[in-house]
Amino acid sequence: MTIRKAVGKDLEAVLAVYAEARSFMASHGNPTQWGTTYPSLELLTEDISLGRLYVGLGDDGVVHASFVFSIGLDPSYREIREGAWLNDAPYGTIHRLASDGTVSGVFASCVQFCLSQISNLRADTHRDNVTMRRLLVKAGFTPCGIITLDDGTDRIAFQLAV
Repeated sequence: MTIRKAVGKDLEAVLAVYAEARSFMASHGNPTQWGTTYPSLELLTEDISLGRLYVGLGDDGVVHASFVFSIGLDPSYREIREGAWLNDAPYGTIHRLASDGTVSGVFASCVQFCLSQISNLRADTHRDNVTMRRLLVKAGFTPCGIITLDDGTDRIAFQLAV
């Protein structure tokens, strides 16, 4: 999988990836994390303009995955309860990783790409997102505690420090 920053012409494909991911999540016991409309076109457009939205291209050159990656302090991670971060070193954050389900190894490719930028990663996911929780642990992430998002919902926070 080739990973690159998303550009405006990718929006239609990215929206389709997120639609497929929402459908998968709903059919696997997690209908509320992203609902039926998250992330919005406006949010994705903002992500592109800020240079933090990435796409994963298959060998066919088609967008099969999307995620947000940024290096620096994430406001959602200021406070953690029922645990602690592994360290306070600078970190990169992975958010909103989604796949259309047609290419294997998307998560591993994402993590490998992010680790090539910084060796300390954080991520979080909804308690009901069993698939993502398994992928995070399989990739070596450690569950660190609970964070609360701006909308008041809780997420399980993970960290990988290599």
